[in-house]
Amino acid sequence: MGCEFLQLNGWSEGKEHQILMSKKGTVTYKKKVIPNAAQPKATTAHNRKKNYLLQEGSQIPPLIDMGVFTKEGNVVRTMYDKFRQINRFIELIDDAVGSVDKPCWHIIDFGCGKSYLTFILYYYFTEIKKQPVEIIGLDLKADVIDKCNAAAKKYGYDHLRFELGDINGYQAPFDVDMVVTLHACDTATDYALYNAICWDADMIFSVPCCQHELNAQMQTDTLSLFTRYGIVQERMAALTTDAIRGNLLTCMGYKTQLLEFVDLSHTPKNLLIRAVKSPSMSKRTRQTQLDEIHAVMETFHAEPTLYRLLADAGRFSSYTNADSGS
Repeated sequence: MGCEFLQLNGWSEGKEHQILMSKKGTVTYKKKVIPNAAQPKATTAHNRKKNYLLQEGSQIPPLIDMGVFTKEGNVVRTMYDKFRQINRFIELIDDAVGSVDKPCWHIIDFGCGKSYLTFILYYYFTEIKKQPVEIIGLDLKADVIDKCNAAAKKYGYDHLRFELGDINGYQAPFDVDMVVTLHACDTATDYALYNAICWDADMIFSVPCCQHELNAQMQTDTLSLFTRYGIVQERMAALTTDAIRGNLLTCMGYKTQLLEFVDLSHTPKNLLIRAVKSPSMSKRTRQTQLDEIHAVMETFHAEPTLYRLLADAGRFSSYTNADSGS
């Protein structure tokens, strides 16, 4: 109440209760006697079944091979957490994709690893959205790439392939619509975000990992409280890194959100950066967020990799104050 709702109605034996909130925040309570027959029927079924995008009972080969589904398409009893986590990831994708309909989605997955979510992403577009998609997964481990390509062939995922390569300097073979990067370690996330910006990707989904860079750089005389204790500095550095990344994406014209995302391995790395291209992003908003970055960099005597990459490429040239903060 006070955010989305201004009225709450409740019923007890023979009475109706109302809590009302004005737009100025004033709260009033009202009660009136009503016949029992006029009351809404009580609902006792609280455990309603959630309508997942990836529904139990469906034949989803990657989930079967992952051990999440049985061969009959039922969720393995001990794998419900992973099932919910995978659905959460797809929900975040679906929320951004919405009703956007492209002739073919072109997606790059940086640091794809064993590619569980890459396969699910392919399934989402082809089977749920019924839209053509071409996905390239990129990783540094040759054995992983071979296994993933074999699995894609097994599933008949003809427009999903995996390549051996580094995030830094990768040349995409098509115009990129979406970049996904899950648990790219430390500055590898920065290079992935930088490439996505340079490709003018419509959407970016990133779950950062191991943000060590700022932790090694941070020094401050005015906010030493945050650098005095090692564990506090480590967490502060990680959050600051991702807050700066969010601002930088906004500076580059993306509507950016930092969302809670519970990953597949139950680690504390549960923050997802979701950025969607927004042509209407004002220069004033971009400049304000760039000024905030400069203030943090000056306070902690730090310069994140993504900022440096964008500055070196002249991506801040449209901001009159861009040269004042490094």
